[in-house]
Amino acid sequence: MLDIGLLVRVHVDALIVAQNHMGVCDAIRRITPVGKLAAMSAPHLPKVAGIDPEVPVSTQTSAPLTEVPAPPGAFIQDRLAGWVSDLTTLHELTERLAGTSTLDTALNELLHAGAALVGARRGLLVLEPANGEGPSATLGLGLTHAELGHIETVPRAATALGRVLDGLPDTADGVASPDLLGEQNLDPRHREVATRLGYAASYALPLSSEAAGRLGAALWLYDEPAEPAQKQRHLAGLYARYATEHLARLIELERARADVAAVAEELLPSRLPRIPGVQLAARHRTGPRGGGDWYDALPLPDRTLGLAVGSVGGSGPSAMAAMGRLRASLRAYAVMEGEDPVAVLSDLELLLRLTEPARTATALFAYCEPAARKVVLAGAGHTPPLVLGERRCEFVETTLSAPLGMLACWEAPSVEFSPAPGETVLLYTDGLLRRTGDAMDRAFARLHSAAASVPKSGRHDPAAVADHVLRTMLPDGLDRSDSTEDVVILAAHFD
Repeated sequence: MLDIGLLVRVHVDALIVAQNHMGVCDAIRRITPVGKLAAMSAPHLPKVAGIDPEVPVSTQTSAPLTEVPAPPGAFIQDRLAGWVSDLTTLHELTERLAGTSTLDTALNELLHAGAALVGARRGLLVLEPANGEGPSATLGLGLTHAELGHIETVPRAATALGRVLDGLPDTADGVASPDLLGEQNLDPRHREVATRLGYAASYALPLSSEAAGRLGAALWLYDEPAEPAQKQRHLAGLYARYATEHLARLIELERARADVAAVAEELLPSRLPRIPGVQLAARHRTGPRGGGDWYDALPLPDRTLGLAVGSVGGSGPSAMAAMGRLRASLRAYAVMEGEDPVAVLSDLELLLRLTEPARTATALFAYCEPAARKVVLAGAGHTPPLVLGERRCEFVETTLSAPLGMLACWEAPSVEFSPAPGETVLLYTDGLLRRTGDAMDRAFARLHSAAASVPKSGRHDPAAVADHVLRTMLPDGLDRSDSTEDVVILAAHFD
């Protein structure tokens, strides 16, 4: 990582040394009248990103050069002050970039910071790793989706961005096109798009490093013919090298999360069964490290149905593997003795205690007869189901019991209830409650309120019920957040 603070301290120390070793200022103070000395020490105009202002200092506040010669140390002082300003600006921009934790926010920050460094108003960033792995994206600054589409119609080899993405050797320090409309050999399509969108110059910079390789390229657009100065290119290059390393870490994180999500989905049912008299829908959200929450729905003999949800303690690959083993075992026990949920969970507890004595889990298994609208269920330390209908919205009172693996022998009585036609039974894991950040009693109240507020038009669709509960419980994308808690919702609507 570029230590900007260290570079600032080095240049400040150099400034102090230069001032201590040059006694010219003291000599001038002794021989120069007070008025002229005040004129010589008049403040300079402020600088932006370390770039000297183009407007000269007014002659009313500074003495003519013919009367008072500039001190020999003034040039060095101005140069060092410029370096400190440049490095301070670079330090602030890199600190803001380091504070980003997602790939999208980092790309947006890179585009804005680069535009400030090179003096442009609009920009375009293309994320395209050279190895073909990882996410790809196209992002615009000050450009609409339609304008991005216009730019993408230009032949790739005809643009500075395309040459950078192709990895040509002469693009390592960026490609400047100071006057696009004045170029004789400009591609006609490029000229047409530039005229339509109102840009006359561009500067493209590669996003690559020796460690990360090529990740993509950034392009900034000028409204008038222009190109960044050498100092601006240098600062933008330093920033881009740091940004590339930061992006590489975020890309690896995105890849890991995608792999975890893929494995978790493979361990869950690929599709839900179709049983006459009942409709099913499920929603699953996996944490960034992967967790042990799961669900299952399997057809049983005589057109009956087994529904299950559960949660394995811990997170990461170990919890995911244990979740897969537990789900597979429950399916086997459900096929053999599914009509007795207590026996199914008792067998599962014995298996867990013998094979993985250090692990605990919660589970709920329900045996459903849709034709008779009869549900028999048993739970081991799991949250109670919720029944939603036209005339009621209430939790099913299940017997309080310990999780699997907590006792030497698990057994708790089952509960039987009859859902009315048009009612939906909602099974879920405690991750739905914990992601809200509320205490458990308040989280249960929020869940009851969310289920009761399902619109009447959507109560006959289990997918609509599950989506409404998920959005209401976890608004503003909390269901997609980086929480360590998994979320599972399994909805069964009885016709």
